[in-house]
Amino acid sequence: MLGSLRSIVQEVNAARDLPSVLDIIVRRVQAVMNTKVCSVYLLDKQSGNYVLMATQGLNQDAVGQVHMAPGEGLVGNVVTREEPINLEQAEAHPAFQYFPTTGEEQFSAFLGTPIIHHRNVLGVLVVQQTERRRFDEGEEAFLVTLAAQLAGVIAHAEATGALVNIGQQRNEAKFIGLAASPGVAIGRAHIVAPPANLATVPFACSMDVDAELALFQHALAAAREEIRDVGERLKDNLNKEERALFDAYISMLDDNSIAVEVCERIRQQLTAARAWAEVMLEHVRRFEAMSDSYFRDRAADVRDLGARVLMHLRQQEQSQRDYPDNTILVGEELTAAVLAEVPRERLAGIISIKGSANSHVAIIARAMGVPAVMGAQELPWEQIDGVDLVLDGYRGELHIHPSAELKRRFEDIAEEERELARNLDHLAKLPCETADGHRVRLWVNTGLMADVVRSLERGAEGVGLYRTEVPFLLRDRFPSEEEQREIYREQLQAFAPRPVTMRTLDIGGDKALSYFPIEETNPFLGWRGIRVTLDHPEIFLGQVRAMMKASLGLDNLRIMLPMISGVGELEAARRLVDRAYDELVDEGYKIQRPPLGIMIEVPSAVYQARELAARVDFMSVGSNDLTQYLLAVDRNNSRVAGIYHGFHPAVLQALLQVVTAGHETSTKVGICGELAGDPAGALLLVAMGYDVLSMNATNLPRVKAALRAVNKSDLDRLLQQVLKMESPEQIEEKLHGYLQDLGISGLVQPQPAETSLGG
Repeated sequence: MLGSLRSIVQEVNAARDLPSVLDIIVRRVQAVMNTKVCSVYLLDKQSGNYVLMATQGLNQDAVGQVHMAPGEGLVGNVVTREEPINLEQAEAHPAFQYFPTTGEEQFSAFLGTPIIHHRNVLGVLVVQQTERRRFDEGEEAFLVTLAAQLAGVIAHAEATGALVNIGQQRNEAKFIGLAASPGVAIGRAHIVAPPANLATVPFACSMDVDAELALFQHALAAAREEIRDVGERLKDNLNKEERALFDAYISMLDDNSIAVEVCERIRQQLTAARAWAEVMLEHVRRFEAMSDSYFRDRAADVRDLGARVLMHLRQQEQSQRDYPDNTILVGEELTAAVLAEVPRERLAGIISIKGSANSHVAIIARAMGVPAVMGAQELPWEQIDGVDLVLDGYRGELHIHPSAELKRRFEDIAEEERELARNLDHLAKLPCETADGHRVRLWVNTGLMADVVRSLERGAEGVGLYRTEVPFLLRDRFPSEEEQREIYREQLQAFAPRPVTMRTLDIGGDKALSYFPIEETNPFLGWRGIRVTLDHPEIFLGQVRAMMKASLGLDNLRIMLPMISGVGELEAARRLVDRAYDELVDEGYKIQRPPLGIMIEVPSAVYQARELAARVDFMSVGSNDLTQYLLAVDRNNSRVAGIYHGFHPAVLQALLQVVTAGHETSTKVGICGELAGDPAGALLLVAMGYDVLSMNATNLPRVKAALRAVNKSDLDRLLQQVLKMESPEQIEEKLHGYLQDLGISGLVQPQPAETSLGG
């Protein structure tokens, strides 16, 4: 049944709206399982009951009329048990409830399985049979598997308006992603889709039918001409079968039936690109479903032809479209090149379906000060072109079709943020010290030259983390030693005489170079960070040499090694650093040996912190990675992001252990990660004794304001209370209460007033 399962899921994913989804499910499941009945019951959030929403086999008049509360009837029992119910004689079960309107008295065998999404039972999928028999294990497993795969699709459809296309409805809906760049954006979605991918063409309507028809005919003509030209140029190099393929393409483009299908959908006010994509994908699925292997193979040809025409449609669309004010870019995987196309004054926010808070685009967004959400995997992004949006870059939340009230609340937040920033400007020239005189260094994390001005304006005293991989990400090859030297020199000069901590190349995990692909089943536990560069000393040596050359006459460089998991890796890297230094001295460079430090990011380094600290000049905790490794949570996976918590007691104990071990060997210890940029987190870190807090420049004034408002002695007592607590939620509540008592709770990321939202 695997092939059938895959086919059903593909059809469902291509459906326009919820009724289409439900119709496909009940028809296809009934046929595949050869049952008399297949029905879907969905949760009505207002009443809390489960309603018959689609059926194949029961009376259609019952759709929308049959309601069951949790625990009521067999369907209600599936809901409360949250597991399948498989009965050979349903009417004999004590929970059986008869609804005359359904006509189900003739059916005996019953199998119902819950449709669960994020621990919530969205509905129940039911099959029924006339004869008395128990559905076998394979049938039950098929239905359970299908329900699990359909849960996300149904959740999307429900959240975005249930019975109508998202582009045409006006219901508020909320989706969760990953907070990548702080701030609030209120604007309209502008979809950026791969130019030749039929499956990612956004659902969009157009009132100008004549213009879309003309666009379609022009694209068809351009594609015909292109195919003829290519075929003519290559005819001497192609065999008979390959030449026939070009003829087949032309023949398909001349097929009037396809054009008629497309034009019919355009007249229904679909855009030409969406109409073409829908028709061609339907033809692809028909070919893929054929039993003859020759015809199945033709599906790829149909898809290729569809992509060719789509490319021409997209080129014409892009040439006619500009970017309005308050544009919120939305795409499956946005790139720096796409961002560069939008005038900065018109770019309000960024949403990427894929990617992480540490992806290249996220780093650029933070440098530009543009709010961003990454990893919004459940957002039906193809269907929201031109839709009103509110983007909350603090919590990674997206609100579609926000009400006037919701917009007002977020506009108030944006204004509060601007006012707070103005009020904190005066802190830039003041030292960061507690009210009773305890001094703390506040440094910044950087990756682009765009970060420099903002960092210095906010009073940064140094750079705790310069991501050297950014210049590597911006190229289609490894940058040369001289190219690196020039880039590093700019950073070192901009911050001189302040210290600049340059982390050696940290790729792997969620940071990939297109020209140096790393394919792994589990990349976060694989070949990344120092492991890569130790295996490629030519890359490591070239980079370290470039750093040291760039520091000539400035002497504000610090070199930091990422992902160190033990003494052996540190010693191997140190030998290479020493070798690079000796080479440069021999070549006549009058440079000082830079301090060498490591990042504490993996649990093994926590437990060897004392041994590691004795061998380095400084240590810096990478709290983001350390938290995810300690909690076994991928922080870039929105499905488990709720488990990732910087205030988890295990994380706090590890942080305390590291700084204690460092100070026992007289080694300075800093931290660079989201926790350091959180005013509440900064209070605990200072109490633990961290010497340096490094953060995004945006958060620096908030942290400084919080620390200048407290006494170190009070923080020590607060830390002792927190270390006795058993849950991150309890700790977070305690910290926010502490800030509130001090009258500085506004420094924490703003919280909009509660409002009723779907999704």
